Amino acid sequence: MQRAIYPGSFDPMTFGHLDIIERAASIFDELTVSVLNNTAKTPLFSVEERVNILKEATAHLPNVKVESFSGLLIDYAKKKDIHVAIRGLRAITDFEYELQIAQTNKKLSRESLDTIFLTTSLEYAYLSSSSVKEIAYFGGDISQCVPKFVADKVYEKYGFPQNGVENE
Repeated sequence: MQRAIYPGSFDPMTFGHLDIIERAASIFDELTVSVLNNTAKTPLFSVEERVNILKEATAHLPNVKVESFSGLLIDYAKKKDIHVAIRGLRAITDFEYELQIAQTNKKLSRESLDTIFLTTSLEYAYLSSSSVKEIAYFGGDISQCVPKFVADKVYEKYGFPQNGVENE
């Protein structure tokens, strides 16, 4: 059985993330989407909220499971006996950053963790969780960036009504 991990913060999960998840799920027998509990950051959503959002968004994919982890990816992968990590790339700058991480993981894991890069579909190349949060923070429309139920949760975090724009 071919298994892979797709790690990330997913704060919030976007259509770009979902695109990578769906494509990776079509390649691997089992895909574990792993939400990183990064104590160095202050996320918009708790780890539990992000896990629940991803579970709802991937409910249509029977070979996808969603978990959380903290610490090093190589330790988590070893514990799960998974030898492939999936990473999405939007631009050259992503590649430079992700290549360095992939090479470090490969070295630290004693060659047992490979990384497969999937390029983001062009329709989502502009998309990042950071930009979604910034747009939503100012009451902008994020309906093209995230599923409706995620948009509702993001707007709620920022104190906006469900459509993201307060009535004037």
